[in-house]
Amino acid sequence: MPSRNDDDLISRWRTPAYRALERPLESVLGAKTAKAFTALRVHTVGDLLRHLPRRYLSGTELTDLATLEEGEHVAVMARVADTQIRHSHGGSRRGRPSTRLEARLTDGHGSLGVTFFGHESTARWWEGQLKRGVRGIFVGKVGSFQGRPQMSHPQFVMLDASGKIVGRSEEKERLVDLATSGLVGLYPATAKLPTWTIAECVRLTLQTLESVDDPWPAWVREAAGVPELWDAFAYVHSPSSQREIEAGAERLRFDEAFATQLTMAYRRAENARFAAGPRPRRPGGLLDAFDARLPFTLTAGQVEASEAIFADLARPEPMQRLLQGEVGSGKTLVALRAMLAAVDAGGQAVLLAPTEVLAAQHHRTITGLLGDLGAGRMLGAPDVATDVALLTGSSSAAGRRAALLKIASGEAGIVIGTHALLADRVQFADLGLVVVDEQHRFGVEQRASLTERGLRPHVLVLTATPIPRSVAMTIFGDLEVSTLAEVPAGRADVTTTVVDAARRPAWVERAWARIAEEVASGRQAFVVAPRIKTTEFGKGVVELAEELSSGPLPGVRVGVLHGQLPSDEKDAVMSAFAAGDLDVLVATTVVEVGVDVPNASMMVIWDADHFGISQLHQLRGRIGRGEHPGVCLLISSADEQAVAWERLAALAATRDGFELADLDLAQRKEGDVLGAEQSGRRSTLRLLRVLDHADLIGQARAIATEAVERDPACETPGFADAITATTLLSAGDWAASG
Repeated sequence: MPSRNDDDLISRWRTPAYRALERPLESVLGAKTAKAFTALRVHTVGDLLRHLPRRYLSGTELTDLATLEEGEHVAVMARVADTQIRHSHGGSRRGRPSTRLEARLTDGHGSLGVTFFGHESTARWWEGQLKRGVRGIFVGKVGSFQGRPQMSHPQFVMLDASGKIVGRSEEKERLVDLATSGLVGLYPATAKLPTWTIAECVRLTLQTLESVDDPWPAWVREAAGVPELWDAFAYVHSPSSQREIEAGAERLRFDEAFATQLTMAYRRAENARFAAGPRPRRPGGLLDAFDARLPFTLTAGQVEASEAIFADLARPEPMQRLLQGEVGSGKTLVALRAMLAAVDAGGQAVLLAPTEVLAAQHHRTITGLLGDLGAGRMLGAPDVATDVALLTGSSSAAGRRAALLKIASGEAGIVIGTHALLADRVQFADLGLVVVDEQHRFGVEQRASLTERGLRPHVLVLTATPIPRSVAMTIFGDLEVSTLAEVPAGRADVTTTVVDAARRPAWVERAWARIAEEVASGRQAFVVAPRIKTTEFGKGVVELAEELSSGPLPGVRVGVLHGQLPSDEKDAVMSAFAAGDLDVLVATTVVEVGVDVPNASMMVIWDADHFGISQLHQLRGRIGRGEHPGVCLLISSADEQAVAWERLAALAATRDGFELADLDLAQRKEGDVLGAEQSGRRSTLRLLRVLDHADLIGQARAIATEAVERDPACETPGFADAITATTLLSAGDWAASG
């Protein structure tokens, strides 16, 4: 990882603005204070200035108590509705009576409980301070008691009728600004960093910074309708009106959107400058022979996506296309037809899978679909046939040598594998097309190592995770997007039910009995759990399989599959299940994508609340792939009021992956969804909400496209810095540890 010393950081940036904003926070506030900010994912001066208040209040405005969330560190302005001193006999550790003051705050509509514990004398003092009807500011963490919001021992300052502080102390002086300023920001805070401390740090930081030239050219700001950057910081941290707050926040949100879109726009332009061997579709070849054998008709979506891909392949610049599709929509078939077109045009096609299990599954699926068309130079194979090679990290030495020879000679027109294909010693005769399955599991550098060998190959990215348009623009902005929303005819329906294990344990036993019934009918089932071994957090697949074999599923052929098994054992287990030699497969999420067993009609997901919506949707997509109706049971012990339960209920209510993707995005942080939320890393999105700000993202994309047209060489210093910052962030170059 590059050094984080000041010289390195300063030399990296071309504009004074970025040099100022990307300074480590400790250079301004000191190491101790900077360390406290890491809990808020604030590491640089720019991070701090983009750490905006969650809400604002004025010296006369009461806080809307209904907006408070449990776990928040907040400052609220409210009136005292009533107080009461209570005694609990034997409540203290020494058996003495304990005393507490209970107060109820109100905003005129809702209420918030406040509790102070102490001796009789201190309780009387608090009672004297918190007089009924008096307005005050209370700072602390929102908890709950008996299902109602409550704060314990908040710091507070009371105000008189004119808004002046009642009484003076060093502690109360910290809250003077909250009581006397026009509009005061209440920041997302922690116990070590209350909101007034953050406000003071922001004030000190702004004082140390000289106003420098805006990194964006004037035409960009005018097109976006946003103020200059230093004005925006002043508007959000020291506002004089709501209009200023909105204008400042809009500028900072635009900056996030524009930096991302600018990076994507220059990436698209750079890709277009490279040459790729045109691979036009050729009649009478392998693709036509394959199509003639298909026992079904392609869906309209498959035809439309294929035609777009064929048009891209025929161009001299490299294709960069994302193919997203619902579970079971036939993405693999579309990808295979693209690979066959590339082979017909004299090139080779590579399918890059994220795991060995998935690579082996793709190999079985593709060779099964091709039949003797994938038999290469075997006796009796059609003249147009090609070889299909599989190369993974666990390939035997002999198998690896044979595969490498076929790849290097061009005998293998289709190559399937994992990251082992990225090794430098893998030489291709004429690499024409790279298909990347589940793009989010590969780093940018890994994909680049394949696309930087001589002529750039065409690239087709597959994802089974439905992606809202605004997200696609944000994380796949350098790709054209094709969508398969239509499920091919013949797919069976899948019924999904949430099983309440905590309150209805008999339903769990019924789930196992239901599996036994499916097996007795000649069908198969998946059982999925979130962990390999049993821990304090729940049961693992190893113990679960043992319990099922010795308990509710005697005589049933049960297999176990997880990521820590040797590769040959994983392949053997998956092959046995696909062949029908196993009745039940107890597995982790290694079966999440790509596994195709049409005879599997049932899935039980243990501790389903431990998975996200998209992951559950992918898992469910492994059943109902044949003629038999599917049954998916989501077993959970989560509280019915928990967000996790809401996820499960939503999954049971619909099979629309795009609807579920929107809900998933609404429930989770953008960083999680975009793959940037990793321990110790800064997220590329701090203020932007891709669902809420889709129009802003679209506007930023249009301005970024114009920026490339005006400055194709990226000579504008601010543009270059924005791309550098975005690239470093996405690569995780900034770490909290420094």
